[in-house]
Amino acid sequence: MEITTTVARPEPPQDLSGIVGHRFIYTYANGWQYEMYVKNATTIDYRIHSGHVGGRWVKDQTVDLVALATDVYKVSWNEPTGTSVVVNVLPASRVLHGTIFFPRWIEVDGHKTVLFQNDHLDDMQRYRDEGPTYPIYVVPEFAHITLFEHVGENDETVIDTAPGDLPAGWSDRTN
Repeated sequence: MEITTTVARPEPPQDLSGIVGHRFIYTYANGWQYEMYVKNATTIDYRIHSGHVGGRWVKDQTVDLVALATDVYKVSWNEPTGTSVVVNVLPASRVLHGTIFFPRWIEVDGHKTVLFQNDHLDDMQRYRDEGPTYPIYVVPEFAHITLFEHVGENDETVIDTAPGDLPAGWSDRTN
């Protein structure tokens, strides 16, 4: 299906059914492995299985989710830590491109964020405010989506466990 936009109507059709209610596990070219659950059109949960802040997990992160074209989605958000993230997801192609904008304090001392963020929001905001913020540590990477599955919307059990508490090999599943 060809998508036509105009200056007066630049927004393509917003069919989000190909990503809302889906869980996907992806591994960036740098080896970092992440998992995202698009809980609904405005909220994600995620776990970081490996990488600079591997072990971190978050529920109920507010996001901006849009369809850029058929089977091309952009998920973007800003965290209490001061980190900003933009992820472009192409499920049928099993490809993703993410850019993470870490504040300097996370580049230097990221282990402070390796926990269940929701229980530590005041700490995350305090660390962010204490900084330093600049220079921003920018990580732009392509990733391969190894698992993509529909699990339904607004299911609190999809991501309810720390990455380190999952069974061995859990995030290595593929489909």
